[in-house]
Parts: sequence; structure tokens; C-alpha cells
Amino acid sequence: MTGLKIGYARVSTDDQDLTAQRDALAALGVDPDRVYVDHGLTGTNRDRPGLREAMAACRAGDALVVTKLDRLARSLPDARDIVAELTARDVALSLGGSVHDPTDPVGRLLFNVLAMVAEFESDLARMRTREGMKVARAKGRLRGKQPKLSPRQEAHLVALHGAGEHTISELEELFSVTRSTVYRALARGRARATT
Repeated sequence: MTGLKIGYARVSTDDQDLTAQRDALAALGVDPDRVYVDHGLTGTNRDRPGLREAMAACRAGDALVVTKLDRLARSLPDARDIVAELTARDVALSLGGSVHDPTDPVGRLLFNVLAMVAEFESDLARMRTREGMKVARAKGRLRGKQPKLSPRQEAHLVALHGAGEHTISELEELFSVTRSTVYRALARGRARATT
């Protein structure tokens, strides 16, 4: 490879760390300024800003470098589409240091197997999450997002607003909530008053 090495790293949640991937990309010869990242986006979603930028940064003769295939894509069709786009633009794909050769039948087979494994792992994670949520719901532990105000606080907020003594901004500050929370509380108060 005579062109530039463009790195791409991704983590599925905002609280995960990219340090290991960044270190691995640096060890593979990628300049830290040429690493594009996505935080909190799954590999099943192809519409990722970091991936878009990394693909756009690649020119003919360059290589897109990822530590593992599952960082690039979590579905076989997406993985194939990305490779097809890179190949059409004469950009190589380096998976953990091994350059993928789309013209080699064994290389294509291995790539498809790796992509299928990544998709399978993603499907398993989704299934386990759904099962866990089902069990939590059955035990009464999955209740959704808790309201910012208790029913008593909300009634007090509605009463203060109804008396005309406080502005929306003052109610926000008084109850330590956002403007949208105040508006929702007032809307619920009006709905209760009309029933």
C-alpha cells in the first residue's frame, strides 16, 4: 500500500471507550489525526457520520483500516456494500492488519464468514436484550422512564401557574425541571380539568 491509511473506530454506547481501538489503529500505522470515530452507534446502522467521513477521506490507493470487521459492519449486506464501494474506488480494506483482496475466492469466503459471524453476534445480543426485558417486565422491574415530578409536585406546579403568580421560567427554576416538563405538566393538568 502506497497511499494513506485511514482509520475507523466505533463503539455501540456512549460510555464505552475507544482507547483500545485507537491504540490498535496506531500500531497498524494509522496517524491519530486520520482516525474517524462513531460513539453510541451500532454497526447494524449504516448511516454513521464517522463512517461517512472515513469513507469520504479515502482516495484511490488509500486503505481503510479497522481493528475488526464487526467495528465496520454488523450485517452481511452492509459489509458487502462497503467493500464494493471501496473496491470501485480502488481503496483497500485492512482488517486488523490483513488487507482484504476482493478478487481472491478464499479471501471473499473468509470475509463473508466473518461478516456472517458479526451479524450473528449482533442478532444474539438483540435476542438476549429482548429476553432480559421480558423477564424484567414480568417481575415488574421494567417500568420505563420515571416522571420528573411526583403527582403532588405536578399538582402544586399547575396550581401555581393557574394562580398566575409565576412565569414558566420561574416554574422551571422552582421545580428544577426543563421548560418541556413544565408544559407537559400543565397539559396533563388541563386534561384532568376537562374530564
